Amino acid sequence: MVYFVTGCVGFIGSKVTELLLKGGHTVVGADNLNDAYDVRLKKWRLQQLEKASGFQFHELDICNQSALREVFNANTLDAVINLAARAGVRYSVENPWVYYETNVTGTLNLLELCRETEVKKFVLASTSSLYGTNNPQPFQEDADTNSPISPYAASKKGAETLCYSYHHLHGIDVTVFRFFTVYGPAGRPDMSPYRFVQWISEGRPVVVYGDGGQSRDFTYVDDVARGTIAGLKPLGYEVINLGSDSPVVLMDMIHLVEELTGKKAKIEYKPSHPADVRATWADIGRAEQLLGWRPYSTFRDGFSALVDWYHANREWAKEISTI
Repeated sequence: MVYFVTGCVGFIGSKVTELLLKGGHTVVGADNLNDAYDVRLKKWRLQQLEKASGFQFHELDICNQSALREVFNANTLDAVINLAARAGVRYSVENPWVYYETNVTGTLNLLELCRETEVKKFVLASTSSLYGTNNPQPFQEDADTNSPISPYAASKKGAETLCYSYHHLHGIDVTVFRFFTVYGPAGRPDMSPYRFVQWISEGRPVVVYGDGGQSRDFTYVDDVARGTIAGLKPLGYEVINLGSDSPVVLMDMIHLVEELTGKKAKIEYKPSHPADVRATWADIGRAEQLLGWRPYSTFRDGFSALVDWYHANREWAKEISTI
């Protein structure tokens, strides 16, 4: 099978690409290598992928429809997995335009090219941020997502609705995944797992927004990648949570990193951000029912892998900006 993976050297995209290649598939990958965070992480991931056969890489932006069209016309694609995105809640408040362009216009470009070239399967990366602050937990996929509290969440809502429109009008089979706080080796440095491992390992202050009592449904990247690939099966149109179903309090995560690194955190408390939700928790019953998917990795094992990766790459990983 030939799969087009956008955001292929992003955190989740690189793991999805790796597993597809290991499964013997061909991956046409695209990424614009933007500087939303230190590009050294993306180049490191790209180097790992280029060691495998069956991988071709295109440096392009999904907002560039003509560049995308060249890829679609040059390949007979079995499915598109759209993992290219501007992610992160807080920066979306400062620059909402880039989130709209990538997450909405970029998704529209891909869907339109799927229609033109008769690609029948589309997978979209969405977010647990859509559930906002007013839904009961654990979050179920049929919860109200009409009150996003950040431009990031709003842009992903727009992408989801476009997917439904193209499914309804053109018969494209769509799986939308709402990811819950994905972490693991070579993860995003703007997220707390990477930040806390780096800060505690290097003896830097650990900035905690709020009282540290907030919780997240941290989900290991390998589990998310497995689920994403499972979603390539025909489903019609489905929205599916991928989470651990085991929320972790932020301070407990810090204590685990202290234990794994053998170092004490120097905590600095700052006011919570209005775009941050207090807690996330995924109901994963639909993923289990439709995909036979459950997470394999424990929180301790996942963080052990992250700490091990960090220290194996510490010479440059310690220099990655986490501000």
